[in-house]
Amino acid sequence: MDFQTNLKAFTDRVLTLKPNLQTEEATKNGLIMPFIQLLGYDVFNPMEVIPEYIADLGTKKGEKVDYAILQENTPIMIIECKHWKENLDVHNSQLHRYFHVSKARFGLLTNGAEYRFYTDLEESNKMDDEPFLIIDFENLKDHEVNELKKFQKASFDVDKIIDSASELKYSSAIKEILEKELNEPSEEFVRFFGKQIYSGKLTAKVIEQLTGIVKKATNQSIKELVNDRLHSALKKEEELVEESQEEVAISKIETTEEEIEGYHIVRSIVRTKIDADRVVYRDTQSYFGVLVDDNNRKPICRLHLNGGKKYLGLFDEDKKEERVLIEKLDDIFLHADKLIDTVLRHLN
Repeated sequence: MDFQTNLKAFTDRVLTLKPNLQTEEATKNGLIMPFIQLLGYDVFNPMEVIPEYIADLGTKKGEKVDYAILQENTPIMIIECKHWKENLDVHNSQLHRYFHVSKARFGLLTNGAEYRFYTDLEESNKMDDEPFLIIDFENLKDHEVNELKKFQKASFDVDKIIDSASELKYSSAIKEILEKELNEPSEEFVRFFGKQIYSGKLTAKVIEQLTGIVKKATNQSIKELVNDRLHSALKKEEELVEESQEEVAISKIETTEEEIEGYHIVRSIVRTKIDADRVVYRDTQSYFGVLVDDNNRKPICRLHLNGGKKYLGLFDEDKKEERVLIEKLDDIFLHADKLIDTVLRHLN
């Protein structure tokens, strides 16, 4: 199975097993070890994964982090585990201490369902206070799948992950700020717009009046952007469907020798009034049309030859078609005058 399919299976596992995991150890065995295996590491090979990895803190010896993932005998990621009911917000200090004394560039704090990835973007060898990536398997997003792929054993590259970590960290912070401002605009946020749209002094009363307007306008603007994107995507999808249907229709069209012969008869009749190269045929599923300049608005006639009876479709001044029964193709010559009149109308 591919990685995305495995992630889906792991997501189902999280939702199914959580209620039955009563301890931290059970959480490790039921969720965290399978997650490590999901990344391609052998949890039973001490050259790849070491449980209870010793991370001595100065004079304090024997301190252990739950797991360390190794690459060429060197830790690349340390993992601190908690029971799935634990709130991870209050548990990153322990991982912070372990990170400082290890050679690993990445720290992972997890309760089996939520996975918080840390590194040292702000100060070398000192774990950042905020994670650069948070994966919640109860709310897994598509773009997060690609970020998790980078931690797979087969594709693990420290430099590539660090490069993306910086962008992820700051883009996440910007999204969080923007979401907060959209829900409850701060005075600074309101002043930013107020300075550009209000010519008077931005008093407390004006700020209060503008706050509701800014909140309404920004949210409405985002909704309109989303709707425009959806409309554009739907329109593109409809165009693709139409193109596909047209291709299918064209593939079902079969131009017969009889239709070609009928076309040449019509062409020979009207060529006394128009250059023969301007008389073009266009075959469809329901009829065989003969046109001036390959223009649907300039029909000369239509041939209906594929049914039990044969008909010649002639057009009046309002371009309304009248079907005339013909016994054989030579009968088209009987209607030469009408065909010529139709061509002359198009030319004039």
